[in-house]
Amino acid sequence: MKTISTEQIAERVKRENPWWEDPKGMPAFYSQMTPRPYLNLLVPLVEPSSVRRAVVLMGPRRVGKTVMIHHMIQRLVDSGVSNKKIAYFSVDNPVYNDFSLEDFLRYFKDSVDVNIDAEKCYVFFDEIQYLKNWEQHLKSLVDSYPTVQFLVSGSAAAALKLKSTESGAGRFTDFLLPPLTFYEYLDLLGVSDIVDIEEQDYTPKFSTEDIMNLNNHFVEYINFGGYPEAIFAGDIQSDPKRFIKNDIIDKVLLRDLPSLYGIRDVQELNSLFTTLAFNTAGEVSLSELSRSSGVAKNTIKKYIEYLEAAFLIRTVHRVDNNAKRFKRANTFKIYLAIPSIRSALFYPVRSESEEMGALVETAIFSQWFHAEIPLFYARWRSGEVDIVHLNNHQKIASCAEIKWSDRYLNKFRELTALIDLCNRQKVLYALVTSKTVSGSYNIGKTQFDITPASLYCFGLGYNIIRRK
Repeated sequence: MKTISTEQIAERVKRENPWWEDPKGMPAFYSQMTPRPYLNLLVPLVEPSSVRRAVVLMGPRRVGKTVMIHHMIQRLVDSGVSNKKIAYFSVDNPVYNDFSLEDFLRYFKDSVDVNIDAEKCYVFFDEIQYLKNWEQHLKSLVDSYPTVQFLVSGSAAAALKLKSTESGAGRFTDFLLPPLTFYEYLDLLGVSDIVDIEEQDYTPKFSTEDIMNLNNHFVEYINFGGYPEAIFAGDIQSDPKRFIKNDIIDKVLLRDLPSLYGIRDVQELNSLFTTLAFNTAGEVSLSELSRSSGVAKNTIKKYIEYLEAAFLIRTVHRVDNNAKRFKRANTFKIYLAIPSIRSALFYPVRSESEEMGALVETAIFSQWFHAEIPLFYARWRSGEVDIVHLNNHQKIASCAEIKWSDRYLNKFRELTALIDLCNRQKVLYALVTSKTVSGSYNIGKTQFDITPASLYCFGLGYNIIRRK
């Protein structure tokens, strides 16, 4: 039986590291792509630091982790780091079967004759989850090679997070790369100038002179955004099911989650996820889901936790009109973490589609999820408010009602639940989104601003990334 030769492995290593021969040898596929703004947040964790920690770059499948690694390598070379002191390995390549992390370092040293015991070097391991017990090996490398900065990445976000937390305390720094925000989506397309940004201290102002064009991009974002690869590929947009469902969702549901949590009934998990995706932004209860599916409530609760850990969904919990949380969370809302998952599973929507209201709400929540700020929704016997943000004293700091309609500019007092909540809790600021119009009302002590949902979504992504 033939075996992979040492020469074949060495050749593969050199192909993955073309900058060893030429500092400008970055493959065109990566060098021609616009870096995501998140790169600026990653750089300080990788550049020289007195803190000895490996960076664990995690995130959902196909959000651009490998591209970001190569942009990080280019940034290091451009800053003056010797191209011979940077190594990249795609751990999932079959050539590296049965390799340990030490084996990779050995090929690095032999290929470029670098002294990693004494010189500052950078080593990137991509798709690390394919290496058994990677977290134990990585922790050992961090201790054994103080001059080497390690970065590992992986698409099985749930698995990486679990193992990083369990084994990497004090040795690993987690960095989550989420799907594209609407701001990043427009930025990568090169059309972000459709929004005018007036910089003011800590509160930039956003406006546009072409709201219809912005809305068209917003609908495209809802249908195909989130994944950088999808926004440039017409074949993916013509058949999102093949790319997003078959290449991303099915791999998470059929491979990542079962292998991590020992799930046996994958069909049961898939059925639940499909139901939740179709009803994104809707309120659900464990009892209702159990009755409709015939699955025990405790099992459904675990499945929801798994899906959330895999960055497919997010749960939002409820408060009442006194901003009090419920001791038993019998009902809650489920949102897709990436709006375009719904169009991949079912069908793309149009601006006038009935589903747009729920998907606009999903898109806005998906921006907020980047901020890692706990949000709630309020519901009581006579009313409901979509977004509630509590301050450190568990009082309502602000709230919002998400609409895809211009109706409320002239019929604002029909928003009785929002007005009632703000009056009752003495909320100073609240927001209502619209389709195209803007305006402002002052009722009691509350200022209510009306702004187009697409513009608000853009501003959220812009502010969240800048403040990070």
